[in-house]
Amino acid sequence: MELQYDGTGLHGWAKQDGLATVEGSLETALRVAIGHSPGLRVAGRTDAGVHARRQVVSLALPGRIEPRRLAASINALTPQGISVMRLSRAAPDFDARRDALSRTYRYFLCVGPVVPPFWAPYCWRVSGPLNTAAMQEAALLVRGRHDFTAFTPTITKHTFFQRRVVDCSWKRDSGRGNQAGIWRMEIEAETFLRHMVRALVGAMVEIGQGKREVGCIGPLLAGASRSDAGRSAPAQGLFLWDVKYPPRRKT
Repeated sequence: MELQYDGTGLHGWAKQDGLATVEGSLETALRVAIGHSPGLRVAGRTDAGVHARRQVVSLALPGRIEPRRLAASINALTPQGISVMRLSRAAPDFDARRDALSRTYRYFLCVGPVVPPFWAPYCWRVSGPLNTAAMQEAALLVRGRHDFTAFTPTITKHTFFQRRVVDCSWKRDSGRGNQAGIWRMEIEAETFLRHMVRALVGAMVEIGQGKREVGCIGPLLAGASRSDAGRSAPAQGLFLWDVKYPPRRKT
């Protein structure tokens, strides 16, 4: 199952009693549509307020189920901000989480004098000039395998903090004229720690504002404490952009 969702007003992927979540909404829809909710395995567990351009979920369904009809039923039963874009058959042992080679996130900043109304829910407005060249220099240092302890909450279920970042860079968004001054950080890694992308963006914005030097990134990537990295960027600018799988397991 390939999903897109607007994270505004949602409390993330994982179901929580009494709160609107992506997983909870899908389970409710499936129970109505087919009488039960199969276990859902998701490529990346997004946090509250985070959006997804491409989220991938694996689930075991009875063979009689017609995927296109079920996708239409789920879309009719879930909140407007959650959409099943595609539901298709995969290998019997396909696991959306385990089989993913990498995940790609994009984070959007608005540095223009005015935030366009259609961008406002999906970017972080940062006032004042930004040294984007310094931010790009910092992003390049993130590539490779590092200890990201400084970029995840101190209280965590993680026990291993090294991650391999395949690519990380800042670019001016290529959208139509881009008078709004929209910039994005794109980062691809095998797996991510909780809040890792938002913490990285927060540190890089402080570099762009001249509050930190580019050289601070090296020590932060060597196992520094969370307090050394500063505040995280807000959730609304973050999108799970894509998930990569081996060719033989494309969904």
